[in-house]
Amino acid sequence: MQWRWSEVPYCAEKAESLQRALRIHPVLCQLLVQRGVETYEDARKFFRPNLSDLHPPFLMKDMDKAIARLEKAIHTGEKILIYGDYDVDGTTAVAMVYSFLKEIYPRVDYYVPHRYTEGYGISKKGIDFAAQEGFSLIIALDCGIKAHDKIEYAASKHIDFIICDHHLPDAVLPNAVAVLDPKRRDCPYPFKELSGCGIGFKLLQAYCEKSGLPSDTCYRYLDLLCLSIGADIVPITGENRILARYGLDKINTNPSPGIRRLLEVSGLVLPPDAVPPQSDNPPAIQLRKKLNINDVVFILAPRINAAGRIDDARHAVKLLIGEAQDAEMIERAYQLEKLNSERKDLDRDITAHALSIIESDERLMKQNTTVVYHPSWHKGVLGIVASRLTENYYRPTIVLTEGEDGVLTGSARSVKNFDLYEAIYACREHLIQFGGHQFAAGLTLRKEKIADFCLAFEEVVSSRIQPDQLIPEIEVNAVIEPEIITPGFYKILSEMAPFGPGNMNPTFMSRQMRDTGWSKIVKEEHLRLSLCKNTPAAYTGIAFGMAAKLPLLKNGPVDVVYHVEENEWNGRVSIEWVIKDLRAAI
Repeated sequence: MQWRWSEVPYCAEKAESLQRALRIHPVLCQLLVQRGVETYEDARKFFRPNLSDLHPPFLMKDMDKAIARLEKAIHTGEKILIYGDYDVDGTTAVAMVYSFLKEIYPRVDYYVPHRYTEGYGISKKGIDFAAQEGFSLIIALDCGIKAHDKIEYAASKHIDFIICDHHLPDAVLPNAVAVLDPKRRDCPYPFKELSGCGIGFKLLQAYCEKSGLPSDTCYRYLDLLCLSIGADIVPITGENRILARYGLDKINTNPSPGIRRLLEVSGLVLPPDAVPPQSDNPPAIQLRKKLNINDVVFILAPRINAAGRIDDARHAVKLLIGEAQDAEMIERAYQLEKLNSERKDLDRDITAHALSIIESDERLMKQNTTVVYHPSWHKGVLGIVASRLTENYYRPTIVLTEGEDGVLTGSARSVKNFDLYEAIYACREHLIQFGGHQFAAGLTLRKEKIADFCLAFEEVVSSRIQPDQLIPEIEVNAVIEPEIITPGFYKILSEMAPFGPGNMNPTFMSRQMRDTGWSKIVKEEHLRLSLCKNTPAAYTGIAFGMAAKLPLLKNGPVDVVYHVEENEWNGRVSIEWVIKDLRAAI
C-alpha cells in the first residue's frame, strides 16, 4: 500500500497567540489550534474536561415528553421494555438504561433483536413479544428513528415508544410519544454527535434531575457509555470527550462487574500475587497497563460485538448487567471470549479467501471497486472483512454471502471522502433493499442480479471517484525535529487524549532520519527501528507490517511519519515511535 502524505493546515497567528497565553511548546499550540482550541479558556476546558460542563438534558427536544411518559409508567405500574440494537452501542445502552431503571422500579425487562432472524432495528417480532408479555411502554435505544411502520404497528397494540436514537432522521419523524435525537431538524441540543448509548444517558440524566436523584446515580454507568463512544466511532469532541475521559477513568479504576470480567478473561488484570502494595486509596482493580480508547475499541468492544455477530447479543447484555456476586459472570465472560475467538477465525479465513478471489481475477484487480461473493461466508463478519479488503485494496468494497431463498446479503465499506451510500443508491434498481451512510452500508439483492449490480456499481463509482481518493492519505499534524519530544512534551501531549475522530492522535513527520545499525525485522513481518539524526541519540520505534522496507532504511536517510506512545517493559517506561509510513528522504 502506497500512502500520500499531506500536512494539516493551521493558523500560525492563532498558534502564536495561544503559545503566549499557555507558555508551552509552539508545536503543542499548533496541534491545539488544529483541534479548534484557540484561547486560554478553550484550553482549560480541553485539558480539564468536567462533568459539570455537560449540557442540560432538557435542552433536547421531546425530553420533557419522554420523562413525563416514563414517570407515568412508573407511577401507574406499567411494564417497561428496554429495546436496543445488537452491536456494542445498542447492548451497552440496553445494559445501562435497564440497570438504572431496575434499581428504582421492578417492572422492567429488555429485548435485543437477533441479527439473523430479525435484522437491524425495531422488529415486528419484538413488538409482538412486548404485546404478549403486557408491556405498554418501549424505550428504543440506538434504533427507531426510521421505524415508522413498526411504531404504528405498536400503537395498534396499545404500546407507546420513547425513541433514543442518534442516526439521521427522515423529514417526517415516527409517531412516537417522544423522539430524542439531536440530529432532528427542530432539536436545539448543542451537541449533535452523541452515541445511541449517549442519548440513553441523557434520558437518565434528565430523570435524575427531575426526580432529585444524585448525579452519580447515572454517572456510575460511564464505563458502559465509554465503550459505546469508542466502538461506534463517534467524534471524541465536546460532550463525548468529557464522557469518554471519565468513562476511561472508571474502566481503569473501578469498572462495573461485567467489564471487570471481560478485562480478566482478556488477561489485562494482574493476578493478586503480582499487585504491588498500595498505601492510600488503592483502585478496585489492578491492570497490567492503563487502558486507552484504542484498548476499548480493539480489546473490549470486539468481545461484546462477537455475541451478536456469531450467536445472540443477549449474551453480552447478560454479562453487562450482572452483579459482582453472580456466580455465572465469569462463565459468561468466557463465553464472549470463545465467541470472539470464533469471530477472529472466521474473519481471518474469509479475508484470506476473498483476497485469493481478487488476486486470481485480473478484471477485479484493475477495477475501482471490489465486489466479492461466496455462499458459505458467515454473515456476521462481512463488515469486518469488507474493512480488511479496503485496507488491502483502497477502494469502495462490498462483501456478499447467500441467505435464504437465494437472496444475497452484504456489507459495504468506503474510502475517505467518497459517499458510498449515494453510489449504492444510484444502483438501487438492482437491489431489494439497502441502508447505511457515507462510509458503511448494508444491502440485499437477488442472486441473478449480482452481475448487473457489479457492472452498475463499478460504472457509478468510476464516474464519481477522484484518482487521489483511491490512494490512502496520512495527515501530518507537524513536521518536527525528533529531539523536541521530551518527557515534558509527551506529558502535555498525552493530556490531549482520549483520541479518536475529531481529536486524532497527532501524527508527526521527521526528515532525514538514519538507521543506527540496530534496526531489524521482528516476527517476520514487522520492523523494530533504531533511528538517529543530528546527535548520537537513538529513537526507537515499531513499524507493523513493514518488514519489506528494511532495505530502504539501510540504503540511506528516510522521512518518517509516526505517533508517539509510552511503552512499559520490565518496569521501564520509555517513549516509542509507532511508525505509520517511511520513505526515502526527499
